[in-house]
Amino acid sequence: MTRLKLEDIAGEKPIKLTIEIPARLHRDLVDYGLMLNGGRGDGAPGPADLVPPMLARFVAGDRAFRKQRQGG
Repeated sequence: MTRLKLEDIAGEKPIKLTIEIPARLHRDLVDYGLMLNGGRGDGAPGPADLVPPMLARFVAGDRAFRKQRQGG
């Protein structure tokens, strides 16, 4: 089985954010949610569930951002 980069999508209190994404990206996110759920549609996380943890992982992995944020 393919190891996906996104594992835990536990929720916190959400802040509403409205964005527009290309249709191709939406389809990719739907497919990603299906794969994350073992190919099953029932209970698969949708794009709105995936984007926050994906962005958080991206920001957390950005070394330049962390370094700059720490004042270095």
